Amino acid sequence: MTRSIEEVLAEHRRVEAAPLAPSFGALLDRAAADHAGREAFVFFERGEALTYGALRDQANRLANALAAIGVGKGTKVALMMPNVPEYPVSWFALAKLGGVAVPVNCRYTARELGYVLGDSGAEFLIVHRDHGELLGSLERGPGALAADHIVSVRGAIPGAGRQWDELVEGAAPDFRGPAVGPDDLLNIQYTSGTTGLPKGCMQTHRYWVSAGHVMRHIDGADISRILAPTYFFYLDTQLMTAFALHTGATVYVANQLSASRFMDWVRAYGIEFVFMFEPVFKQPPRADDGDNELKLCYILGLSKDNHAALETRFATIARERFGMTEASLLLYMPNDHAHMVGSGSCGIPAPFREVAILDPAGRPVPAGEAGELWVRGASLMQGYYNRPEANAEAFRDGWLRTGDLFRQDADGYYYVVGRIKDMIRRSEENIAAQEVEAVLRAMPEMIEAACVPVPDELRGEEVKAYIRLEGGLTPEDVPPDAVFAHCQGLLAHFKIPRYLEYRDGFPYGPSHKVEKQKLIAEKADLRAGCYDRVDGRWR
Repeated sequence: MTRSIEEVLAEHRRVEAAPLAPSFGALLDRAAADHAGREAFVFFERGEALTYGALRDQANRLANALAAIGVGKGTKVALMMPNVPEYPVSWFALAKLGGVAVPVNCRYTARELGYVLGDSGAEFLIVHRDHGELLGSLERGPGALAADHIVSVRGAIPGAGRQWDELVEGAAPDFRGPAVGPDDLLNIQYTSGTTGLPKGCMQTHRYWVSAGHVMRHIDGADISRILAPTYFFYLDTQLMTAFALHTGATVYVANQLSASRFMDWVRAYGIEFVFMFEPVFKQPPRADDGDNELKLCYILGLSKDNHAALETRFATIARERFGMTEASLLLYMPNDHAHMVGSGSCGIPAPFREVAILDPAGRPVPAGEAGELWVRGASLMQGYYNRPEANAEAFRDGWLRTGDLFRQDADGYYYVVGRIKDMIRRSEENIAAQEVEAVLRAMPEMIEAACVPVPDELRGEEVKAYIRLEGGLTPEDVPPDAVFAHCQGLLAHFKIPRYLEYRDGFPYGPSHKVEKQKLIAEKADLRAGCYDRVDGRWR
């Protein structure tokens, strides 16, 4: 039976009134007490696993060990690891200590790592041995970490004064730490923004506890096996973890996302809940696609024309969601609203969320018209770390401006229209155009650069860079390979432009900013006349 929107929103009031754990560490203790012998994580490609009881004990040991070397309430600790058990153990150890985790993209260059360490004020770093060479190339500036504040995981690293195994050896499995409350910080989670360089979102214990609580109630407490195919430093896998703590589910963790192996993992481990990515749907159909135990898929940005076909092909319910690092889940389509499949709507406001669609003057727009989505409610981020100007722009009278354009239909459902933010969304990555442009302009031969998204069937969007060289220089003088080589050491691989177009000039606005929409409007196919880095040819 399909509930009305009014009935669903009435249920939200009950979800919002339910008692919550006071902290993320307390939530782990509750889960371990209820499900001690159940597997919390299975790192299936590594052949490793952690039960809820073991996760609690290891987090306690690490919390004691970290406290002994000076990590306490409010201490910022950067985490740079691939998907290994030490990552969630570190996150929960910091939760218990009242420390603040700073998740770091493990594909970052030394420049990007140095920026996050310096911007966040990280005082400690827990880093996997795979990143030893990167650690060695960090500039030793005033904010550099001392060797005894760097903990290496799974082997020694030059420059790291401590090793994980030695640190936790002999540490007690019981932990008695400072009082940690719902409004204490848990994460400074970096997200790319319109300023070019990533900004740190200050997420509290309340943010994470309530995120899992909401997922439990809108997605069901009967989910027992969850697939997490993306890195732990992404919001997705952390959200899966928060959800699992509320239900006692097992999170099956891949080394990294693989569209070609995704459904093999789903079948092999009896997965019931996933975030479904469009590249998975783009894989060649197989006769056994519907042979699985999926109960629910989140879809984010899937073409509405593929929605019904995805449900039929994989024999599951797929529902649109909309969220952001600053606010977690904002909008969702209730599971019983099957009549909205293929509509393109991402649903209605989630529990703890009130939204409004406003014009540039902050006035509500009529139904059906586009405006910026604003949100307010409990458990939003506290703000951007050390960014007073960005906070002044983002927050207005308790409302958070999302920077995204939406419309609402006459029935009350919300639809994404576009983005105000100058962002490029490539697969699961948000890429700030301004950051890539700054790197390109740093080339001595470069006068100007402008980056725009190019639609792509597999990745959603790819990065295209328009560049203007110094007077007298030609593409033969500064060939595409030279441009890409310059980017290689300064940008993570996924940020390096795929398409490159040389120009003699740019259209500028009154403030001398490149008018990108005019660039985009010049061609029906933005790839025409470009050098394609992936295909290695001119188009």
